[in-house]
Amino acid sequence: MSDMAEQSAPEQATDEERRRRRRERRISACRSAQRILARPGFALTLQERLAVLDTAPELYDLDAPADLYGDGIVGALEEKVAGLLGTEAAAFFPTGTMAQQVALRCWAGRTGNPAVALHPLAHPEVHERHALGQVSGLRPVHVTSEPRPPAAAEVRALEEPFGTLMLELPLRDAGFLLPSWEELTEVVEAAREREAVVHFDGARLWESTVHFGRPLGEIAGLADSVYVSFYKSLGGYGGAALAGPGSLVEEAKVWRHRYGGTVFQQFPTVLSALAGLERELPRLPEYVRHARVVAAALRDGFAAAGLPWARVHPGVPHTHEFQVWLPYDADVVTEAAVRTAEETGTVLFPYGWDRRGPDIAVTEVQVRADGLAWTADDVRSAVADLAVRLAEEAARAGG
Repeated sequence: MSDMAEQSAPEQATDEERRRRRRERRISACRSAQRILARPGFALTLQERLAVLDTAPELYDLDAPADLYGDGIVGALEEKVAGLLGTEAAAFFPTGTMAQQVALRCWAGRTGNPAVALHPLAHPEVHERHALGQVSGLRPVHVTSEPRPPAAAEVRALEEPFGTLMLELPLRDAGFLLPSWEELTEVVEAAREREAVVHFDGARLWESTVHFGRPLGEIAGLADSVYVSFYKSLGGYGGAALAGPGSLVEEAKVWRHRYGGTVFQQFPTVLSALAGLERELPRLPEYVRHARVVAAALRDGFAAAGLPWARVHPGVPHTHEFQVWLPYDADVVTEAAVRTAEETGTVLFPYGWDRRGPDIAVTEVQVRADGLAWTADDVRSAVADLAVRLAEEAARAGG
């Protein structure tokens, strides 16, 4: 090992340890917060997570036999999802990664084309370690490099044929962005002109109805197949569903077994999904509307605090989630946010901050039931508290 490596290794370990401790402090602050916009699942205890099932007797007959390899209560959830989305059938999967790989490889077999047109910021490209190609033999083709949903003209202009167009609704890593309804219908039409099928990555599709001004069934009806998550918007323990034509779903269940997704018993996760559909799904429009109040108050708070540059993206959130960008190093913002939470009992930003360039940090904001109690003044006050600590941490980091 070189002298430089010997000197940098302890320093790197110290930085990693510091980040680990800071994450533990952030989670602890979220758990004890008196006020928080959304309490993340990772900040809850096992007892608190089990409380999701308090209404289980109202959701399903608990005297019925437990599920075995996908029958019973699993089938009941599948029927409910198909009904909500207006599809012929649906299949439960333990993860969305598995559900989408299965859907896309089934479509590749039917179209005879393994190319999948998608955005480079889509979940399979950013968060799945290239699983489409490494596991399923599919070939991603990028529709656009712009940090927004693909446009119809871009779909029409792709220089090579593709079997499936995959649209992530909303596009999380671009800021939970959705196209307009007109843009979405045009993109779908453009794919049809290319003789391709359309698959919606609808992990958060549940929360898109306010922006589109359409019911779930009409939105899902544009696509040939749709994947939805049970924990991202609905607060379940995990799990996902693939919905679409009956013949596709039956084929998907075969591949689900091959991928190891036909689990012996899944009733706790399924019960939590049913609870989410019962309790959280009807409240999502309220969360979306209040997220817009929070976003506007954040902008006002940053301006009043005299921050040289701050961004709420998008300016008017499309869902109950959005991004906040600040002109500081990610470690500086993280420490300031943790200190603010610990010292005030108010958690404005429960999620971590990522570095997006020199002195640019970004985080995600989510508004759920806890956040509905926040007024615009509450948000502005929390920003003022954060701004004081940001200045202190920036001065400390600058030496």
